[in-house]
Amino acid sequence: MFDPSLFGRLSFTPAELAKDPLPPGRNRLGIADERDSVLFVPTGLDALGPVPLFVMFHGAGGFPEKVLPFIEEHAERDKFLILAPHSMYPTWDIVVGGSGPDLDRLHRALIEVTSRYRIDRDHLAFAGFSDGASYALSIGITNGDIASHVIAFSGGFMSIFTQEGAPKVFIAHGLNDEQLPIETSGRANATKLKAAGYDVQYIEFNGLHAIQPVIVGMAIQFFLK
Repeated sequence: MFDPSLFGRLSFTPAELAKDPLPPGRNRLGIADERDSVLFVPTGLDALGPVPLFVMFHGAGGFPEKVLPFIEEHAERDKFLILAPHSMYPTWDIVVGGSGPDLDRLHRALIEVTSRYRIDRDHLAFAGFSDGASYALSIGITNGDIASHVIAFSGGFMSIFTQEGAPKVFIAHGLNDEQLPIETSGRANATKLKAAGYDVQYIEFNGLHAIQPVIVGMAIQFFLK
């Protein structure tokens, strides 16, 4: 028997609430000495929940603090948690060779978060930008019984060996993307997922390969409705 994690499957089930909530702001979770995951907690959060959780994967060469500013103002206003993992290598394992250490670290981060908060399983998003969007699409569709929403900002590809659940999908891509051409990435991914029966909201915007604040706002509305 193959280890399901080799195909990108998470073995995650929420932990028992056993730890105190974390203070408002950015908190390192302590699951790794280096390249640790960060949890952003908004002020005034009802720690008893259930609380929406937005998992945001950074782009190649990035880090949690690079993508958090695009989401934090929304989390403050709408009172949801942001989990920002940090890839073990310059980009996510699935991009360079298949599921491995990043999937394990994601699992440990989710366990740590759910040991402190009761998560709203109907509002648990896997989201990302660029390589992080490719990772979110791949892991989110593979684990659609865990992720309720999958959000891809300018993603490149999907690596999917098995499909579980039926997450709602949001894909946005720039018409002038100079790194990941829209025809072979955003449009292709949206077409494949729609053909497979997924509920997909697909948006094209006038712009390059970058996170667009207006598009982020639309994605947050999609996530919370």
